[in-house]
Amino acid sequence: MMTIGNKVFDTANHTYIMGILNVTPDSFSDGGRWNESDAALRHTEDMIGEGADIIDIGGESTRPGHVQITEEEEIRRVVPVIEAVKARFDVPVSVDTYKSAVARAALEAGADLVNDIWGLKYDPELAGVIAASGAACCLMHNRNQPDYKDFMTDMCSDLRDTLAIAEKAGISMEKIILDPGVGFGKTYENNLEAIRCLERLHELACPVLLGTSRKSVIGLALDLPADERVEGTLATTVLGVMKGAAFVRVHDIKENARVIQMTEAILGRGAE
Repeated sequence: MMTIGNKVFDTANHTYIMGILNVTPDSFSDGGRWNESDAALRHTEDMIGEGADIIDIGGESTRPGHVQITEEEEIRRVVPVIEAVKARFDVPVSVDTYKSAVARAALEAGADLVNDIWGLKYDPELAGVIAASGAACCLMHNRNQPDYKDFMTDMCSDLRDTLAIAEKAGISMEKIILDPGVGFGKTYENNLEAIRCLERLHELACPVLLGTSRKSVIGLALDLPADERVEGTLATTVLGVMKGAAFVRVHDIKENARVIQMTEAILGRGAE
């Protein structure tokens, strides 16, 4: 069991959905669609209605080749949306950031989870901010270059380093989710292996999040643009459920909720 905000998640028996809300003008998949507050709230309401369990709000695109924005600009984008979502909906909110100043502002605005694509290795102050808040965190595997000797062994080793940073800062293990980081610091073959061997991450004793939604590994496998990758995403979600992922981070909520429900029915499990 894991508590995020005021919700308890049965991470051993069910796969939950983290719905993506990009309040950015340049996200690779839905850039600019939800960066006005009213549109963001409508989309949040739709995602919750379709089965999203957590809303992940991001103010800076992390797509390949993205332009880094200032902390002030990122705060300006995410804080009003976090406040509005928390005021209107009873749903845990995650902030997708690797910057301590943004995380601090987001947590003060009501965010319940920090989703860090650099696994506490970009900003040395972030781990302390998370620890002081008592919030949950999702810590992702990432590298600047995909230089691996044994990919899965190296990835697990990198994540152990992340967990050591978290422990030193005082973040409780009960508050940590790990993400293999599909699409980040990995080749096409590495990305496929990360999905195929996802169960290896269970040796690290934390719930696992799989984030593959509309990503380039699916585009390369199917030779399809970002807006035609739903079926490919669903295939990865089924594998995620079978391999014990506690969360999937996706754009298309309804479709993923249905494949999770069906896969769990076949496997004879699911949240009570």
